Amino acid sequence: MALLACSGVGVVSAQDNRTEVDPQVQATSSKEKTLKRKVAIARFSNETQYGKGIFYDKENDPMAKQALDILSTRLASTGKFLLLERSDLDKVLGEAQDASVDYKKIGADYIIIGSITQFGRKNTGDVGLFSNAKTQLVEAAVSLRLIDVSTGQIIYSEEAKGNAEMKSKTTMGLGGTSDFDATLSDKAISAAISQLTENIINNCMDRPWKAYFLTIDEGTIYISGGKSQGINVDDVFIVKEKGKSVKNPQTGMTMELPGKTAGKIKITLTGGESSDSEFAVVEFIEGKIDEVKLANYYIIENK
Repeated sequence: MALLACSGVGVVSAQDNRTEVDPQVQATSSKEKTLKRKVAIARFSNETQYGKGIFYDKENDPMAKQALDILSTRLASTGKFLLLERSDLDKVLGEAQDASVDYKKIGADYIIIGSITQFGRKNTGDVGLFSNAKTQLVEAAVSLRLIDVSTGQIIYSEEAKGNAEMKSKTTMGLGGTSDFDATLSDKAISAAISQLTENIINNCMDRPWKAYFLTIDEGTIYISGGKSQGINVDDVFIVKEKGKSVKNPQTGMTMELPGKTAGKIKITLTGGESSDSEFAVVEFIEGKIDEVKLANYYIIENK
C-alpha cells in the first residue's frame, strides 16, 4: 500500500487556548452548499504504557475513548461529515493485510485510524522560605491516518503533540493547593488533535464528492446518497465514466486515469430512512450511459 504522508510535529499549550470559533466551524456558516462526506473513525488505540495495569482492557481503554470522542466531536461540529459507526469495522480492518479486502463494504468515503503514541505527566515545584509553587504538566502525542476507501490508500498521515499545565502557589500559607487535575489529560490530547483536525478536513474536502449508480429498475435510475448528505430535488450532477486502470512502474500500484464526462443528471426524488439506506432517483438531462455497466460510472458535483 502506497503511503502519501505529510509529516509534521507541532506543540500547542492548552492553557494558551482562547475561546474562539475554529476555522473549520466558521467555514460552515457560509451559504455555499456542502455535500457531506461519509467518514468512519475505525478505532483509536492507546500505544503507550500509561494506565495499563494487570487488569487492563484494551477494548475499553479510557484514554483511547477520550481521543475518539474528541475527534468525533470536532469533525461533527464542522457540518461537513456524516460520521458512521460499523460494528464489524475492526474485523474489516483486521483483514487489511489481505490484498483482497474490500473497504467499500464499510459504507464510508474515508476511514480514520488514530492512536495515542506518547503520554506522560509530571509535577514540578519551587519551595521558598515563604512561598511554595507547584506545576502540573501533561504531554500527549496523537497520530492519525486517513484512508481513501475507493482506493484503499493512505492519503494523509501525521503526528502532533499537545500539552496542558496547571499552576498553583501558596505564600505565607495563603493560596491554593491541588491534587492532580484529571482534566489535563483531556486538554493535552485535545490540543494535539486540534492540530490534525483541519488537515483531515482539507484532505477530505479537497477531493471530489462522489456517488454511484445503484440500479435501474423499470426505467427508474437510483443512485447512492440522499438528504443527509445535502442532496436535494432539482440538484444537477455530472456523470463520469471511469478512466483506464494502469500500473505505475515506479510504485507498482494500480492507478486510475481521469475519466471522461458521460452526461448530466437531475435529482427527481430522495428517499431512505437513514444515511445507510438513503438513495436518490435521477433522470438524464444530457448524455447517456451503458445501463448494463453501471459500475463503470460515478457521479460528482456540478461545479
